[in-house]
Amino acid sequence: MAESTLQSATLARRGLMFILSSPSGAGKTTISRMLLGSDDEIKLSVSVTTRPPRAGEVDGVHYYFVDDAEFDRMVEEDDFYEWAHVFGHRYGTPKGRIRNALKEGQDFLFDIDWQGTQQLFQKDQQDVVRVFILPPSIAELERRLRSRNTDPEEVIAARMERARAEISHWDAYDYVVINEDVDSCFDKVSEILDAERMKRQRQTGLIPFVRELMA
Repeated sequence: MAESTLQSATLARRGLMFILSSPSGAGKTTISRMLLGSDDEIKLSVSVTTRPPRAGEVDGVHYYFVDDAEFDRMVEEDDFYEWAHVFGHRYGTPKGRIRNALKEGQDFLFDIDWQGTQQLFQKDQQDVVRVFILPPSIAELERRLRSRNTDPEEVIAARMERARAEISHWDAYDYVVINEDVDSCFDKVSEILDAERMKRQRQTGLIPFVRELMA
């Protein structure tokens, strides 16, 4: 009995790609940091980029830094879940590295918008879990943006316009959580992650375990 209990606690499972999206100011970045700081089984997805490293950035930790020729090769070989041009450089999510790690049970956190989420889901539906975080109200979202005291009026107006556009895509997600209180929101997001890890199709060690039980 003790041996079976030990085995059940360490069953092999397939990793998942956990997406958090939200309009700016709704709390996505804060929840992401809390999740990474409290859960050793999930890590932030590391993108490939053609931009040069900044001071203190480490290859393979902050980004995978490549030249244009290498990025072109990866595009031609369909080795990206998604990629895009951003401020004169290219960024992409590497398919090969992530798929290999998923087989070993590694979970990845993605802090991306609805367009990146759509691309990722189209490439690998079975491993993707999509969570959208909503603010409790538009007024509260604007208050949070203003409380940063970092953006001029025109930037805040542009962020609010973009926020409304992003919120319109809420129904493309598997889960929707309202962030009225950051600790409560974090608890709900953690519960979603735990439940998704327990799904039968992700627990690859169940088949040999059950066979042993029935032997």
